[in-house]
Amino acid sequence: MPQTPHNTSSVEKKSVPKLNWLSRHRGIPLTEKIFFIQNLHVMVRTGISLAAALRTLAEQTSHKRFRAVLTDIYGRVEKGTPFARALSAHPNIFPDLMVSMIESGELSGKLDEVLKHVTEQLKKDHELVSKVRGAMLYPAIIVIAMGGIGTAMMVFVIPKLLTIFTEFNAELPLPTRVLIAASNFTTRHGLLLALLAILLIAGARYGIKKTERGKQFFHGLLLRLPLFGGIIKKVNLARISRTFSSLLTTDIPIVQTALITSKTIANIHYRAALIDLSEKLKKGAPVSQVLSAYPHLFPPVVSQLARVGEESGSLDHVLGELASFYEEDVDQIMKNLPSIIEPLLILILGAGVGAMAVAIIMPMYSLTQTI
Repeated sequence: MPQTPHNTSSVEKKSVPKLNWLSRHRGIPLTEKIFFIQNLHVMVRTGISLAAALRTLAEQTSHKRFRAVLTDIYGRVEKGTPFARALSAHPNIFPDLMVSMIESGELSGKLDEVLKHVTEQLKKDHELVSKVRGAMLYPAIIVIAMGGIGTAMMVFVIPKLLTIFTEFNAELPLPTRVLIAASNFTTRHGLLLALLAILLIAGARYGIKKTERGKQFFHGLLLRLPLFGGIIKKVNLARISRTFSSLLTTDIPIVQTALITSKTIANIHYRAALIDLSEKLKKGAPVSQVLSAYPHLFPPVVSQLARVGEESGSLDHVLGELASFYEEDVDQIMKNLPSIIEPLLILILGAGVGAMAVAIIMPMYSLTQTI
């Protein structure tokens, strides 16, 4: 049962150990939050009071900032603040999804069951993100290595060859002249190029993160990318379906469910569609009808299954199955992605090295003919 809130702000503030600036602005790893919720579920299920469980977990965690946060939450709960409200005091750590599910559990008296659902949700999110990051790590390393090797060749190797060609007054073919011109420009204006690259990256990041037009353009571009666009859509659909299912399972109203789900999605186009869904659900529109108005974001199978779930009264179960389908699909794609990208990267690397080799060998061959 929820506890009666008290005005305990002064006590609660004292319960938080002082942290330096860096600690305050450092994120809490998702694994820490999973460990916390999972252990809290076990302790509450075995009959340990919520306050005692929070105190124990706060003492056990080795993460300095998270220990301070849990100590603060324990102090609030000990003084009568509902658990969900105590969590909501730290919105950068505990998102609306988690707070709303736990609030529902407190109101219904099923906190232990809801904590189990929250644990499953966090684990699914962690698995999804880990698979995507893991699959993209190898291609990213190859691209960085290619850039580093190319820059080293331009700055250190090509200028030495240029000296040799100059000594012999050799007539250089077009590919060699282009390579030498690029090398000279890189050597002379390397600092300017680096500064320009930094400014472009910083400007792009600002435009993407801070401006609505920049977000719309970039997020739309991501969804249209060959190969990767389809993967990004499936990742978003998996997360939306899983979150929607988890919230409905804990008896959160569907209008609120759509709104909370929108806050868990980074892509601005999916977020706008979910906000629109929330508004139209208030007017009585079915989920399937609203989703079908966004065929570029939600494939027909999503709206069709949503209609089946609505008609059968098991929308949470149907969306859970849909989430599992997309999660398995993404998992399979992530496993196969390196084998798809690797040959492409090798071809690009081979073409670059081959072009550079031809540009170097052609004048050397001419020199041997002259000698």
